[in-house]
Amino acid sequence: MPANPKYLTQSIWQRFAKITAAFLGGYFVSITFHLALASWFNRANVLITMAFTGFILWVALMVVAFLAKSGWKIWGIYILLSLFFYLLIYLGQTYNPIA
Repeated sequence: MPANPKYLTQSIWQRFAKITAAFLGGYFVSITFHLALASWFNRANVLITMAFTGFILWVALMVVAFLAKSGWKIWGIYILLSLFFYLLIYLGQTYNPIA
């Protein structure tokens, strides 16, 4: 049974934005989140755990991207989250340097 067309995204640009946000944006948020954790906590433990939790978080962010109404809005949210995690990485490396 095919999907009801009224629920599908009609604009090709919105579809493109959602697909790229799901794959690339979700990946960037997932990686920067785990690197931010690694800059504040035990790096080896976080990076080993990232092999599993990173994939789960990436898939969850993919689902969120396709549930969003606007692909550009979800891109903006993912970029802001990535920048926030980059700030945490910078602060973690500044105030918690590796000895």
